[in-house]
Amino acid sequence: MTARPLHLHGVVLPDGGEPTDLWVVDGLVTYEPIADATTIITQGWILPGLVDAHCHVGLAAGGAVDRATAEQQARADVVTGVTVIRDAGSPIDTHWLNDLPGLPRIIRAGRHIARPKRYIRGFGVEIEPDQLVDETHRQALAGDGWVKLVGDWIDRDLGDLTPLWPDEAVRAAIKAAHQAGARVTAHCFGEESVAQLVDAGIDCVEHGCGLDEATTLEMARRGVALVPTLDNLKIFPGIADQAQSKYPRYAAHMRQLFQRRFDTLRRCLEAGVAIYAGTDAGGNRSHGTLIPEILALAKVGGAQFALGAASWRARDWLGAANLVEGAPADLIVVGEDPFVRPDLAPIVVMRDGVVCG
Repeated sequence: MTARPLHLHGVVLPDGGEPTDLWVVDGLVTYEPIADATTIITQGWILPGLVDAHCHVGLAAGGAVDRATAEQQARADVVTGVTVIRDAGSPIDTHWLNDLPGLPRIIRAGRHIARPKRYIRGFGVEIEPDQLVDETHRQALAGDGWVKLVGDWIDRDLGDLTPLWPDEAVRAAIKAAHQAGARVTAHCFGEESVAQLVDAGIDCVEHGCGLDEATTLEMARRGVALVPTLDNLKIFPGIADQAQSKYPRYAAHMRQLFQRRFDTLRRCLEAGVAIYAGTDAGGNRSHGTLIPEILALAKVGGAQFALGAASWRARDWLGAANLVEGAPADLIVVGEDPFVRPDLAPIVVMRDGVVCG
């Protein structure tokens, strides 16, 4: 049975301007009038659906979750307006969620790729450097066009952050992913790993707290994206406190990275690095927390920058259409101008023409 056409009237962003009319027919956007449509919105601001560009559906603090929990995680995200997720590593295959209506579209990166005892237990596949190329290729085929490396973690022998991979191994792995049609991103806290990976040809950096001026400029030159998970960096002082007695050098480093986080991101913005919004939900962070990330980004670049990082620019980056003629009807509606009030409270969330919630 074909769903009845829907009609919305409001200011369509990012273009803005005067309120306009938008219709949804068979799950697609049209600006051609439909006489028998049901009007569901008569005023408001209509945005392309939000994007959480760093999220982990299927992951909790203890590792993999069951199917019911994974579905709950996805539903917690969509009710806040997230209609697209770039899943930055999950220990379970969540492709079955594609068959459930009204959930976000998930663009997967397979499993985290880490080394033994150099990441959080139960999160990723753990291998040695001579296995990195083959594992990267395997995860490229398991995901939806992305691979997730763990670029650095604490080295307990040295007592500080260090890169996980030799230069040649990571360079070869990135080449293998590209040959398989996938882009590569990596968890990077410290200075060394992000410099190494940008030089090796990576496509995106997660967190990027250790970015210095030279690497920032190189990222901009190469078109390497950054998902800073800015709001979630507030866990760093607690990590440092836990590590202080045994690893004081690491603790001091984490505090330093935290203290300069806004300056680091501001330098990236000024250099022209493409920045996108991500929560790092899953693990120890709750799902449905994109709005605090938008507000954190707005402190650096203003509301319009932050909203673009979480909506239309992020959608362009990931190949998800915005609100153009014939595009899937992925949208949210808010009751106040989000360029003035970016603390979004959606009154309608729609995914492929299905009203969610």
